[in-house]
Amino acid sequence: MSAPSFEKSLQDIVGSQNVRPDEPLVEHTTFRIGGPAQWLVTPRSEDEVAGVVSTCEAAGVPWRVLGLGSNVLAPDEGLDGATLLLADNFAAVEVLPGGLVRAAAGATNAEVAAAARDAGLAGYEFASGIPGTIGGAAIMNAGAYEGQFSDVAVEVRCLVPAGAESWRVANVPAPEAAWGYRTSRMMREGWVVLGATLQLRADSPAAIAARIEELRERRESKQPLEMPSAGSTFKRPEGHFAGALIQEAGCQGLRMGGAQVSEKHAGFVVNTGDATAADVLALIAEVQRRVRQTTGVELEPEVRLWQ
Repeated sequence: MSAPSFEKSLQDIVGSQNVRPDEPLVEHTTFRIGGPAQWLVTPRSEDEVAGVVSTCEAAGVPWRVLGLGSNVLAPDEGLDGATLLLADNFAAVEVLPGGLVRAAAGATNAEVAAAARDAGLAGYEFASGIPGTIGGAAIMNAGAYEGQFSDVAVEVRCLVPAGAESWRVANVPAPEAAWGYRTSRMMREGWVVLGATLQLRADSPAAIAARIEELRERRESKQPLEMPSAGSTFKRPEGHFAGALIQEAGCQGLRMGGAQVSEKHAGFVVNTGDATAADVLALIAEVQRRVRQTTGVELEPEVRLWQ
C-alpha cells in the first residue's frame, strides 16, 4: 500500500484532523528531542485505537504508543509508521464506590493523585510527581518514594492480539500483569494499555494533600526538574543506586554535545538546550563504560530508546 493510500486509511478510522503527517516528536517528549513521526495519530476511542493498530498490522506498518513522552528518547531522524498519541483523548478519571479509581491511559499521574485526594482516597501520592500517564505507569510499573504502581492496581484495560492482524480489548487482572521492576507483561508482549483501575484507601484530603506537598518539595529539591529530561536515565542496579555509582565514576556534569549528566542529580541526563538523541546515546554509553570500569556494575537504561 502506498503512503498516501495508507494515510487515507488512517483518516477513515480517526478523521483527517486526527492524522498529522511529519509531526515533530520534539513537541511530544519531555526530553524535547526527536525528529518527525511519519504519522501522529490521535484516536478518540478504544475502537479507533484497535482500528489503527489492526490496520498497521495488516499493512506491515510499524506503530508505537505515546503518552506524555516522559520516558522516551525519540531518534533524530524521526520514526516511520504511526505513532498513536493517547494523552489528549484518553484522560478521564472516575472515582467509583469502594475506594476504586478508574483512569484512562492518557490521564496524568498528577491528575489521578489529585482526583483521589479530593475524594479522600490515599495510596497514589507516591506517583503524584511522576511526569507521565497512567498508561506509562502501568507498563513500566512506575515507582517512587517506596511505592509502585503494582501496589495499588486492580486491573489494567488493554488492547491485546486476537489472532492474525486483529486485536481485542481485555481487562487484565493485576496478577496476570506480571509486574516486576520497571517492567510488566504489557511491556514484554507489546500490549496497548487503555486504562487502569486502582484500589485506594480512605483518608482525609488534608492529610493526603500534605503528603503530596512533602513529596513535591523533596522532588524539587533533589531533581533537575527545571531542565528537559526523561526522568531517571538508568534503572536501579540491585544493591546500588545509579546516581551514586555515576558520581563514583566521576561522571557528574559530564557532557556530550548538548546532553549532560545533571549536576543536581547524577541519575538524570538532561538536555541543556540543543541536545540530540545521538548526544544522549553517546553520553549514556560513556557513563555505562565508566561505571563498568570503575565499579564493575552494568547500568541498564530506564528511558525507552526508540529506534
